[in-house]
This record gives sequence, structure tokens and C-alpha cells, in this order.
Amino acid sequence: MQYVDKWRAVAAATGPADRAAAEEGVRLAYRTAGLAAPERFIWADSPKAAVAVVRHLEDAGRSVRDEVRTVPWAEERRRVHDELGPAGWTEHWGRTGALLWDVTRALAERIRAGVAEALADGTAAERSAVRLVLLDAVLGQHDAPWLAAFDGRSERLAGLARVAEHAGWWWPFEKAVVLCERPVELHRDEAGRLDRGDGPALAFPDGFALHAWRGMPVPAEFLSGLSSLTPERIRTEENAELRRVMLEFYGYDRYLDESGAQPVHRDETGVLWRIGLADDEDVVMVEVVNSTPEPDGTHKTYWLRVPPTTRTAKEGVAWTFGLDAALYEPLRQT
Repeated sequence: MQYVDKWRAVAAATGPADRAAAEEGVRLAYRTAGLAAPERFIWADSPKAAVAVVRHLEDAGRSVRDEVRTVPWAEERRRVHDELGPAGWTEHWGRTGALLWDVTRALAERIRAGVAEALADGTAAERSAVRLVLLDAVLGQHDAPWLAAFDGRSERLAGLARVAEHAGWWWPFEKAVVLCERPVELHRDEAGRLDRGDGPALAFPDGFALHAWRGMPVPAEFLSGLSSLTPERIRTEENAELRRVMLEFYGYDRYLDESGAQPVHRDETGVLWRIGLADDEDVVMVEVVNSTPEPDGTHKTYWLRVPPTTRTAKEGVAWTFGLDAALYEPLRQT
């Protein structure tokens, strides 16, 4: 776990790159690959800026990504796989890189999508050209899952690891290397998804930023309007996904209270409420009261989101426990 914690921190690192250390890591990666050191290091303040630089780069020679990253990576994976055996490799990956893979891969893909949207002019050819440059990047800090799996097992990848510890994405060419600064801000929810309601969830020094609410991309201007939401504004939002974000931010219980909603069912377990939404499935909630009093003697109310097919409060509460309503007979409700 020491390697996992180390590389989790690397993947989430923000703030200025250590340019000298990153450049030394690049030289080591080139030397390990049997290549001469690059003549030039070009720094960009974001992946967006770096893609623009790469697309207009002159006298840099061919890309050497295969020699620097792809080949040594594949050969080291094969070596460790053969050393541990299929079952051993699967177990090792499960205890290292797999723990970082989903979150880090999703973040990298969101950055690619954001850069492509910002730079492409809307034509399929332009989007494809930008995408190809993005796919040619070495991901630096966002290569953390693989580097966690090889840490302590491979000196051959030491140069790649050193760059990752000190910088963001980079593009290696024969005579020049384009490197990115790391983000200046990163905000995520407990599941590791990009998440912020009052500003960019991911931001770079040059202003390139991604806005998201619980992982869902949203426009920057949309977030600025969340503080002034009303039930009417929520009802009139045509985009179903944005409407769900509004409801989550506003609060289902508050929306129910202020929109004059009426309960559709009540029983000994609680009260079932339903919010009908245009062009979307109904939002169905069960209101339950904790039978255990708070220190001040009051009883706390909870709102449970349940499937839109739910017809009774008991059915909804049972669903939260993974049970059929007929089998849900609590001895004591808490």
C-alpha cells in the first residue's frame, strides 16, 4: 500500500511543476531508451496549450513515444507477469494499479474531452487531429496506476516515474520535448469524480478549466446560477441531466416543500413522495423519521431516493436494504 498511497498523491498533485527535476527525468528516460537527450524543453501551462504547441512544432524530429514509453512499458509488464505468473500478476495489479485505475483514467479522459472541445473547430477532421495529439501524450502524473504497479520492481521505468512525480503530461520528440504544468486546482467528491458547485473542478495556470458536478460536465455559467435556483427554474430546465444536478444542489426535500408537492402514500415506515419531471423519469423519495432521538430530544428526518417504480413507502425502504417489501419486517426502525 505504500506505493499506492504515494502514487495516489502524485495523481492528485497540484501546484507548480519542479521543472528541473522533470527535465532530468526526461533525460533519464531518453538515456534508458538508448536515445540522445533532447535539445529543447518547451513548457506549457495546460494540456490545451501543449496540444497547440505540438501541432505547430518545427524542427523537433519524429515522435519517440514508442521508444520512451510504449516499448519499455510493455517489456517490463511482460517481465513482471512472467516473474509472478498469471495469478500472481492479477493479484499484484489488484493491490496496486487497479486501486487507482478507474478514477485516474476517468480524469485523463475528461481532460482529453475538454481539450478537444476547446480546440476543435467543430469539423470531424479537426476533432480527429486534436484527439490524435492527445493520444500521443505521455500522461505524467496520470500514469500513476501503472507506475504504482512497477514501483520497486523496475529501474527501467525510473525516468518516466521521475517525470510523473514532478510534472503533468508530456510529448517526447527526437530533438524537443513539450511538458505540461500540473493543475492549480482539483476538486473531487468522495467517489473521486470531479465535483464543485462554485467554480472549476479542475483548473490549470493558463485558465483552461473543467466544470463538473458529481462527475457530470456542466457549463461554467450553469454553476453560477445554482445559488439563485427556484422550483420554477428547475421545472423549466429542458436538459434532463442539468435538471437532476439542480435538484441535487437545491435539495429534494426543499424542492418538495417549496413546490407544494403532495405525498402519494404513507404507512408505518414513512411517506412516499413523487416529483414528476418532463422528458425524464419521476424522482421518487421516501421520507423516514429516525426512531432514535437526537441529544436534544428531536427526531431526525431522512430522505431516501428510490426507484421510480416504487409504489409504497415500505417498498421503498425495503429496496434500500436490498429486500422485497414482503420480506421487510424491521423489529425496530432506526
